[in-house]
Amino acid sequence: MEQRIGTSSQPLDAGVNPAHIPGLTAPEKAAEPEDAVEPEEAAPVEDVAPEEAPAEEASEAEDAEAADGPVFEAADRRARIVADAKGVRLSLDDEKCEFRWDEIGAIETESPRFGKRFTVTVHTPDRRWYPIEIEAKSKSQHKEWDSQLDEVLDAYFEEDEEDTD
Repeated sequence: MEQRIGTSSQPLDAGVNPAHIPGLTAPEKAAEPEDAVEPEEAAPVEDVAPEEAPAEEASEAEDAEAADGPVFEAADRRARIVADAKGVRLSLDDEKCEFRWDEIGAIETESPRFGKRFTVTVHTPDRRWYPIEIEAKSKSQHKEWDSQLDEVLDAYFEEDEEDTD
């Protein structure tokens, strides 16, 4: 009787296996259909750059619209936060998220006793929170950012006030 060492299951392909990482294992070669088009017969593909002008114009229009009221903006080499009339936008490296004012339950700021990292946390009504840390050039910049953010919150953020009469 012959025994195999290891598992007898076959690896799944990328369409089924979420842990598949291209390039780590050689893909199995599938049989090519007889009517497959050879590379030299295929039509040439032209590189077409997407038009960026309309997107730039739209962002300029949005910036002009948001410039009517107070705006808070803080950024470092990796992170960025912008709070204006449209809401709050957070970005860290390539990840971005945006909150309208009606989606925000609270905004919390934290300035550590030591260090230059200023933390802003956006809390949503469904008990989720999204913190972002911005590194200031100096510790004194924290007070400036805090007052600018308070000004924006006073202008746009409406808390639900319950009558307790």
